[in-house]
Amino acid sequence: MMDRREMLWRAGGGLGGIALAHMLGVEGLRAEDGAATLPKGDFDGGLHHPAKAKRVVQLFMSGAASQCDTFDYKPLLIAKDGTPFDPGGAVELFQSDPGAVMASPWPWRQHGECGAWVSDLLPHLATCVDEIAFLPAMVSTSNVHGPATFLQATGFVMPGFPSVGSWASYGLGSLNENLPTFVVLPDSRGYAPNGPANWGAGFLPAEHQGTTIRPADPRPIRDLFPPDEPFLTDSAEAEGRDLLARLNRRHASERPGDSRLDARIASYELAARLQLSAPEVLDLSGETEATKALYGLDREITADFGRNCLIARRLLERGVRFVQLWSGADNGFPRRNWDSHEDLARDHGEMGTSMDRPAAALIKDLRARGLLDDTIVLWTTEFGRMPCSQGSKGRDHNPFTFTSWLAGGGIKGGVTHGASDEWSYKAAEHVTHGYDVHATVLHLLGIDHTRLTVRHDGIDRRLTDVHGHVIHPILA
Repeated sequence: MMDRREMLWRAGGGLGGIALAHMLGVEGLRAEDGAATLPKGDFDGGLHHPAKAKRVVQLFMSGAASQCDTFDYKPLLIAKDGTPFDPGGAVELFQSDPGAVMASPWPWRQHGECGAWVSDLLPHLATCVDEIAFLPAMVSTSNVHGPATFLQATGFVMPGFPSVGSWASYGLGSLNENLPTFVVLPDSRGYAPNGPANWGAGFLPAEHQGTTIRPADPRPIRDLFPPDEPFLTDSAEAEGRDLLARLNRRHASERPGDSRLDARIASYELAARLQLSAPEVLDLSGETEATKALYGLDREITADFGRNCLIARRLLERGVRFVQLWSGADNGFPRRNWDSHEDLARDHGEMGTSMDRPAAALIKDLRARGLLDDTIVLWTTEFGRMPCSQGSKGRDHNPFTFTSWLAGGGIKGGVTHGASDEWSYKAAEHVTHGYDVHATVLHLLGIDHTRLTVRHDGIDRRLTDVHGHVIHPILA
């Protein structure tokens, strides 16, 4: 038996306790969280130092976009077009013998106040060069797509490591509890090499993996809504939730320290909130026709990537911390990615046109809405392509130099850091690795990349492994 006061406390105080526990959990202040919970950074404070950015959008060109046909202008390739390629010494190629020097199929022009050279393949991004910091001396430690993609996505050539978006989620947490912290928009035609492992959480708590959204699908977020079946009544769902709660409690009691159940429960709670928030984010009917045209939604070749870029902007402005967009799918022939072994003009022509207008629109739209100042835009690929031909019209893999670029939050626009040699064959000045890009992105988010670590298998693991330097010359 209990008295009236005890009854009221259990009924009302219990609900209040649940609400209080939720609020304390959001702030990471519950006693049981203790030192295991990292402090959540915000825009003004950051995790380790004041942040200059609070969100990131990464544009990943899967298949290896050619630096010598996009941003790395080399007059020597034009002058020596069709002649034997002889940079001095043996030439190491992935799957071919060196062909003749091959000039780009597209002419080059200088753009902006900075005078940056961009090929006519990308006329829209060319109008944004004064916002961009170019890194033309990037190198990769692998010339194989899978490991090289992992290197840019996770900092390691092997599987099983957390992605850069997962590290940002783990370190800084969410800006909006109604949407995921880390969202991935894959190419509608399929996945890049490694598939979802590119945005997995590795050994971090599973809740920090990327949430995949496929805007072109009838169900953009799979399994978010229940099927339309007559047996799924309100009472059946309530009974199912009650049974699931009891099973979860039993499972958790038998597996202390296992984060997978916690992540699954958190994902169900987020899914309930997403049932209300996701349809609004993915509904583009409220966007003006001018905005849709800016992103290329009125043209078939740009509509898919343009829709993803526009949805990325909508996610970012609603508090998603990290958005990753993929251009290119590893789905055989005919090629639908940047891996242009057979016919570069055909394949890069399609991929470049499909990406150019939407990517430029994203930069301009973020700027117009006041979001670019605290949003990092990162454009990258897994490695570059050779300045000589493969066959007569393609280019082979080139891990020795390629181009990435950044724009937005804390980045100095209209600058170039580093240079490749006269052939665009090897990095020659201020050689830059993916570790350095990752260190720089984390730095701008208020994170010291050497201090954001997790003990795993006896090693203090971090995104940049034992490497990485912040690229200070490109910081504003």
